[in-house]
Amino acid sequence: MNTVSGTEAESEPGPLGKVQPRQLIVTVYGLYARDTDGWMSVASLIQLLADLGVEGPTVRSSVSRLKRAGLLEAESVSGAAGYRISSETERILRDGDPRIFAARRATVDEGWVLVVFSVPESERAKRHTLRTQLTRLGFGSVSAGVWIAPGHVHEEAEDMLARHGLRSYADLFRADYLSVAGDKDKAGDKDKKDDGSGDLPAKVRSWWDTVRLQQLYVEFLAVHRPVAERIASGGPVTDREAFATYIRVLTDWRRLVYLDPGVARELLPAEWSGTEASELFDELHARLAGPARRHVDRVRAG
Repeated sequence: MNTVSGTEAESEPGPLGKVQPRQLIVTVYGLYARDTDGWMSVASLIQLLADLGVEGPTVRSSVSRLKRAGLLEAESVSGAAGYRISSETERILRDGDPRIFAARRATVDEGWVLVVFSVPESERAKRHTLRTQLTRLGFGSVSAGVWIAPGHVHEEAEDMLARHGLRSYADLFRADYLSVAGDKDKAGDKDKKDDGSGDLPAKVRSWWDTVRLQQLYVEFLAVHRPVAERIASGGPVTDREAFATYIRVLTDWRRLVYLDPGVARELLPAEWSGTEASELFDELHARLAGPARRHVDRVRAG
């Protein structure tokens, strides 16, 4: 299973269901270009984006921006103009696939990974890269130079630091959360056994914007559940319609999973809609991926 993840397109603002053309292009390339060594012709891309309501000049302009950002590289194959995914984009795609299709939610007892870093003011670009990459991995900010994530991402963090030449600026720690001094006194029960949890859900809310993420999951359900209900009730869906729907669903979903740190369910708001949204995505993926690919194959075959 393929998708594009972790690129500049993820962080663009805007409501779900109303995305920028280059975000759609990123999804199309991530899903279908890797099957042909990362290359797709301009003609095929323009036709596919037309199915999404994007006009040709807009496609060309968006592709040019992705090229300038280093995500795509111009290349002609057998006389046909097109673009190939850059090697760095290919790596990002590969690393991001599990998060899109098999995101892991932590357990309370697995602990945390901390990144403690200090980057000189003279190297602001490296500081920006570090913060951007930590965010992409699901880290939240405890303080200016201390970031935290569920323990299972420690290997990804190690790899990221080494790959970007940032290892000398940061230290990684595995940690357990212990309630802060005075928690029991504040609770008015000094004799109560301390289970070490303290007010961890409140801490999680300060490290990540779970309220906003909950709102986005509710929005995802509102935007995409109607089509799932129509399909489930036997409503006809052509391969072209399946493609257009699937690309928009996946583009929205990609944005959400890169905002979700994957912390344990017990630490999230009681009204959490992330689980329901994940089930909806899985349902739509199962119903739409096959017909969508048939449509793309026909377009690319000319």
